[in-house]
Amino acid sequence: MSSQEISEAESLPNAQDTTHGTAVAENPFADPGLPPHKPRIQDIDERAAKRSERTVALLFTLSMLATIGFIASFVIFPVDKIVYVWPLGHVSATNLSLGMTLGLALFCIGAGAVHWARTLMSDEEMADDRHAIEATPEVKAKVMADFADGARESAIGRRPLIRNTMLGALAMVPLSGLVLLRELGPLPEKKLFHTSWAKGKQLINMNTNEPLRPEDVQVGSLTFAKPEGLEESDHEFNNKIAKDALMIVRIQPEDIKDRRELEWSHEGIVAFSKICTHVGCPISLYEQQTHHVLCPCHQSTFDLSDGARVIFGPAGHPLPQLRIGVNDEGFLEALGDFSEPVGPAFWERG
Repeated sequence: MSSQEISEAESLPNAQDTTHGTAVAENPFADPGLPPHKPRIQDIDERAAKRSERTVALLFTLSMLATIGFIASFVIFPVDKIVYVWPLGHVSATNLSLGMTLGLALFCIGAGAVHWARTLMSDEEMADDRHAIEATPEVKAKVMADFADGARESAIGRRPLIRNTMLGALAMVPLSGLVLLRELGPLPEKKLFHTSWAKGKQLINMNTNEPLRPEDVQVGSLTFAKPEGLEESDHEFNNKIAKDALMIVRIQPEDIKDRRELEWSHEGIVAFSKICTHVGCPISLYEQQTHHVLCPCHQSTFDLSDGARVIFGPAGHPLPQLRIGVNDEGFLEALGDFSEPVGPAFWERG
């Protein structure tokens, strides 16, 4: 190796050290500053600003329409309606429409707010120093001033179309929540006061599914009946039989103590609700010598020879009676609905 090459090799580390020293001397955490502000098209062209304003207003308006569609879906689509939607397959029409309309309502509010912020609100970046957490009077005054500046920069005062449609969208979206509360359960309306029994409906034996004649009910026997037209294949059978279930016994007319019970009977055949007035259990235990029926759940006992009054147990009132008679064909039929609401007491008996 020549002396010239050795001299160059020895000088190489010095050059590297010099370069490294120069890099260390520079501050890697120095504030690079803010890039120069570039105005948007909306900042220099009012027509572009108006187009953005109309776009934001359109999104908020779509949100309001979607909220109306959400509420309308509860009215239009039955709970059990199934539709085919490719590629989802068979889905609930109610769930699909509710999900799509509520999702669209929320999306349009979010998209409108984002588009508003990106195109019409001020986008100039500002640097501010960090201060202590406690709020001094000066800080409070500054916050209020910043809030006023933000409101001014958002142009909400100069853009009434955006302001009004945004307020309309925000005001209507909570209506979706109110409609969801409706789905917590069916409204009682007058359903608890009435059953399927009505004048002229025949008494159908629950075991044979045949209409009952007076001679089919013997003294001391216990028969269960349902109203004519109610079939076990019906979609609402379980809900209806929970109120319609009838208990039929035959008592010697001279053994019936209650005058109205005797008037509402037919040749000693009396019909009472099978649903206990305590918590709604079905009654099925009958003692023919005493004419007492016992609820197996909490031992409430009713005297069927004395207006089905409570003689023992927690039940609060007698079993409702159904007035019965015989039609032209010789079958037992109802002459109306029960004398009072069936089942446990509710709302202090209405």
